[in-house]
Amino acid sequence: MDKKTKLIIGLIGSLIICLFGVYRLAIETASTVNSLLIPIVFSVTGFIGFVGNLVKLKKLNTDIY
Repeated sequence: MDKKTKLIIGLIGSLIICLFGVYRLAIETASTVNSLLIPIVFSVTGFIGFVGNLVKLKKLNTDIY
């Protein structure tokens, strides 16, 4: 697999993790902070991974030309 394919797979995976966390936050009742901790972690880490992979993909595309 080349770098571009790996970055695209990572981008899609990070987006899915982020959306899953946001979905869980939307449907979860705020009974305790512990029950909200995991969806918050998924949302934040998925977003960071998405942005990181997007920046790497943009950099890879500009280095080719």
